[in-house]
Amino acid sequence: MRYTLKDYQSEAVRDVLRNLEQARDTYHRYGSLSQFSLTATTGAGKTVMAAAIIEALFFGSDDFDFSADQGAVVLWFSDDPSLNEQSRARLQAAASELDSRLRVIPSTFSEPSLRPGHVYFLNTQKLSKNSRLVRGEPELPEGQDLLFKPRPDDVQSTIYDVIRNTVENQDLTLYFVLDEAHRGMGASSNDRSSIVQRLINGQGKVPPLPVVFGVSATVERFQTAMKNVEGRAALPAVVVDSSLVQASGLLKDDIVLSIPEESGVFDTVLLTRAVKKVRASTTAWNLYAQEQEEPDPVVPLLVVQVEDKPAQETLLRTLDTIYEAWPDLSYDSVANVFGEHQDLVIGQQLVPYVEPQRVQDAKHIRVLLAKSAISTGWDCPRAEVLVSFRPATDRTHITQLLGRMMRTPLARRIPGNELLNSVDCLLPFFDRKTATGVAQMLMKGATTKDDEDDDTGGGEGRRVLFDPVSLYPNGEITKEVWERFSALPSVTIPRKGVKPVRRLTALATALSKDDLVDEAVDKAHKHLHSVLDGRAVQYKEKVAHAREDVLTMDGVEARGRVGGGLSYKSFSESADTRAIEDAYRAATRVLSPALCSSYVDYLVGPDDDGDELLEASITVAALALVPEIVQDIDGEADDLARKWLGSTRIARKSLSDDRQAEYDRLEGMSTHPERISLAQPKTAQADTKVRHPDGTETELSTRRMHLMATDDGTYPIDLNDWERKVVDHEIQQHGFKGWYRNPERTSKESLAIAFQDPSGDWKALRPDFIFFGTTHDGTVVADLVDPHGHHLADALPKLRGLADFAEQYGDDFRRIESVAETGGVLRVLDLTKSAVRAAVRDAQDAKQLYKSGVAVDY
Repeated sequence: MRYTLKDYQSEAVRDVLRNLEQARDTYHRYGSLSQFSLTATTGAGKTVMAAAIIEALFFGSDDFDFSADQGAVVLWFSDDPSLNEQSRARLQAAASELDSRLRVIPSTFSEPSLRPGHVYFLNTQKLSKNSRLVRGEPELPEGQDLLFKPRPDDVQSTIYDVIRNTVENQDLTLYFVLDEAHRGMGASSNDRSSIVQRLINGQGKVPPLPVVFGVSATVERFQTAMKNVEGRAALPAVVVDSSLVQASGLLKDDIVLSIPEESGVFDTVLLTRAVKKVRASTTAWNLYAQEQEEPDPVVPLLVVQVEDKPAQETLLRTLDTIYEAWPDLSYDSVANVFGEHQDLVIGQQLVPYVEPQRVQDAKHIRVLLAKSAISTGWDCPRAEVLVSFRPATDRTHITQLLGRMMRTPLARRIPGNELLNSVDCLLPFFDRKTATGVAQMLMKGATTKDDEDDDTGGGEGRRVLFDPVSLYPNGEITKEVWERFSALPSVTIPRKGVKPVRRLTALATALSKDDLVDEAVDKAHKHLHSVLDGRAVQYKEKVAHAREDVLTMDGVEARGRVGGGLSYKSFSESADTRAIEDAYRAATRVLSPALCSSYVDYLVGPDDDGDELLEASITVAALALVPEIVQDIDGEADDLARKWLGSTRIARKSLSDDRQAEYDRLEGMSTHPERISLAQPKTAQADTKVRHPDGTETELSTRRMHLMATDDGTYPIDLNDWERKVVDHEIQQHGFKGWYRNPERTSKESLAIAFQDPSGDWKALRPDFIFFGTTHDGTVVADLVDPHGHHLADALPKLRGLADFAEQYGDDFRRIESVAETGGVLRVLDLTKSAVRAAVRDAQDAKQLYKSGVAVDY
C-alpha cells in the first residue's frame, strides 16, 4: 500500500477479510453463496480500504494475518464507464502491487476466462442488450457481413460465457464488488437493476456469482440493490462509525455558513466576501507552508454554484464582482464544470471547461463555476469556499456539492488551527430558517438510502457555525499558564489488533529518520534478540516440544471394509523444506517479518550455509509457537516503544506537523493508555449565537480569561446550567488565572482520558474544563473539572477511567473532580483522593457515590 491506513480503516479491512475468508471457505466446501457490504460515509476512504482488501486477497497480509487466495479474481461493477476509470485510477494510486493487475473490460474482450490475481472493471452500459460484450460479435450495418472472418482464437465469447468459465473453474474464486457508493446509483433504472440481478443470480447456463461484496454509503442502499437476490447467506455488514472518520482528520471539522441578516439582494455582497475568504485562506496556507518549510503550499479554490440555466448577465456580473475583489487574478484562473462540457465565453473572457477530476491538480484554477453536484464521485480537497446562487428550495444541490469539498487538503488535521480545518459556504438567497435546515442536514450525514445523496460525511465532532468569531491566544493569559497547559498529560485510547513488535519497528525507523535515536532499528532488534535468547532458555521444554511440532506432521489413517466399520491409525511424517517454510511464514505473522528475518541473520552469522539457515528458520518457527514467549516479546516491545516515545517527547515538538502526525499515529497504536502531549491552540472559532429550529436566535453570553479569546478578550459560552455554574464558581476563586473549555472532538488540543465501557472497548472521556490558579507561593497549578450526569449509562465507567487517570497523573493537577447535581445540589468527587478512588472502583451505582460521604458539596 502506498498509503498508511487509519485505525478505523484497518479495522474495517480486517473485518472484510474475515468475511471473504468465510465466504470462500463455505463456497468451496459446500457451494454456499454469500453477500455482505462495506458501509462508510463520504470521505472515509472506501476505495483505499478496497485497495488494501484486494492486495491482501491477492498477496496475503502479515498485518491482517491473512493468507493469499491464489485463485482470487475480482470483478468490480460500477454504474458507468467514468466510474470504472475513476475507481481503477484510485485503486492504482493506493496500491502499488496492483499497478499491472487492473483492467477495464473493453467491448472487444475475447479471453475465455478471467485471470486470477486481476481486477476487472465492468459497467451497466457494457451489459446492455445491444452491447458487443453481450452479443459476442461485432456490430455491423444491416445487410453487411464481415469481409474477413476472424481466426478461431479471435472469436469473441459473450461476457456471460467468460463469467461462466471463471465460476466453473474450481481453482478460482470470483469476488463480485458491487460499487453502490457513488451518487447516481440510487436512482436505479429497472434495466440496470435487472442487469445486476442477472449477474448475481445467474441465468440459463451461467451460474450465480459466489461472493458479492457491496461498497456502499448506507447499509440500506446495498440491501435495496440486493432485495430480489435469494439463496445467499448474509454475512455481517462491515459498518464504519462516521465519528471515527471525523476524528481521523480526513474530513474538515467545521462548516462555516454565511447568510444575509436582512431582506434584500446580497448576492454580489456575499460573493465579494467569498473572494476575501479565499484570499485570506491563500495567505494562511502560504504562511503555514513557510512555517513547515513545505515547498508546495495548498492552493485554495473558490467554487461558485449557479442555477441550471444561468443568464449571460448573471455570469458576467459574477466575473466582474470576482475580478473587482481580486484584481490580480489571472484570466486563465477561472474554469467551468458545467454538464454541457463546453468552453464558455462570458463577455470578452473565455472560461474553459475542465474535467472535474482534473481540478484538484490544476492549481492554476482558482475559481470554478459549477451548477449542481458537478460529477459523480468528484471531490476536491483544496476547494475551501463555496458561494451558491441556488434558491433555498435547492438545498440538496448545495449539500451534495459541499460534501465533495469536505476532505482535508493534506489528509490530516492541522494542529491548533481551526480555520485551516474548515470550509466556508455562503448562501445569499437563504434566511435564518432555511439556513438552519441546511445546518441540520450537514450535521446529520447519511443514515439511510433516502438521505444518502445529502451525505457530507459528517460525524460526531463536526460543527456547523454561522459567521463565527475568530479566537486567538488571550493576551491576558500569562506565559506560566501556557507552560502549565503544555505540560499537562493526555493519554492515547488503546485500539484493537495492535502488533507491538511492528509498532516498535516502525517507531525505530521514524526515530532514525529524524535523528532522534541513533541506529534505533538495530537497537530495537538487538534488544528483542536478547529477549528471545533468554526466553528460549526459560521455556526450554516448551520450545523443544514446539520444535518437534515444526519438524513432524501428525496424521490419521482411516481404514474400512465393505460392510464393516472404520478403523483409525495415527502416523507421523517428517516435515519437508516446504512445510518448514510455511511454519516460518506463520511465525512472521506472529513476530513480524522484520524481527524474524533479523533474528535468523543473528543466529546464522555472516558465514552461513544452507543448513544453518534452515536450522535458524526452524528455531524461529518454534519460538513463535510458544504463547508465553510471544506475550513477553510483545510486552518488551511495548515497554521500549513507550520509553522512546517518552524520552523524545520534547524533541519531537520541533519536528514538522507532517512528521509529528506520523508519531501521533504510532502513539495511537498502543495496547494500554499511554501519555501524550497537548498541543497549544493557535487559532480557533466560535459561534456568538444559538440558532433554534424555527430560525430565531439567542445571543450567547461571554466570559473573560479563557485561554482563547476574541480581540476584546471575551469568549462566547454555549453551556448548560451546571456547566455555567461551575465556570462562574471557579472564576471567583482566589488565585484564578484562566480557564479552558476542553474540545469535545478528537484533536491534539483536547485532553483525553481513557476508560473501558461495559463490553471492554476503550473509549475517550474529554473532561469539560481545565482551570488554572496559583498556590500560596505563586506556582501555577491546573484543576480538571468535569460536570457529568450520574444518570447516564457511561457515568460509572467514566468515573473509573477518571480514577485510573488520577492514580497515575494526579501529581500533575491540584484537583481532578467530577461534578453532578443530586437533589438540587451540586456534589463533587475529588479523584486525587485515594479514598474516593477506592469508592469509585467498588461502586455499583454512580448516583449513590454522589450521595455518599466520599462526595462533598461543590
